[in-house]
Amino acid sequence: MRKLKNSELERLTNAQFKQIAKTPIIVILDNIRSLNNIGSVFRTSDAFLVEKIYLCGITATPPHRDIHKTALGSTDSVTWEYVENTLDLIEKLKTEGIEIAAIEQAEESIFLHDFMPKKDKKIAIVLGNEVKGVQQQVVSNADYCVEIPQFGTKHSLNISVSYGVVLWDLFNKLKH
Repeated sequence: MRKLKNSELERLTNAQFKQIAKTPIIVILDNIRSLNNIGSVFRTSDAFLVEKIYLCGITATPPHRDIHKTALGSTDSVTWEYVENTLDLIEKLKTEGIEIAAIEQAEESIFLHDFMPKKDKKIAIVLGNEVKGVQQQVVSNADYCVEIPQFGTKHSLNISVSYGVVLWDLFNKLKH
């Protein structure tokens, strides 16, 4: 077995990425503090053809060298927009028929492995602040709360890890 060289990976150009059909997933970052987490979300979104990222509240926006450090140029491929108020954005997306899933531990949350997104609808997933999580008002207005089961002594995962787990699961459910 031999590792592939970067030149052998047949990666899309940014122009090709913009033209290709996207996975019907929108990501909402609700008051994310860590620039590295933001960059990681961009990079993972690029890998799985996410339609759009919304950066809300105190979430920093590109260009920023600390975002770029982990995004590795994916801020140029993935479509993004800054919206100050997360709740206003969610209300707008709901009027467009987009379902909202807060990634959070909550009463009546659905474990990720049991959650089945509707293949004929776009879904927006909301990731919350590293300390406080998704705002309660946002949780209250979400269509679903989706929870990643955890079995150890800690009750949280890093945002970039949570996002990777959730996105891979949803991508598989929507594409296969």
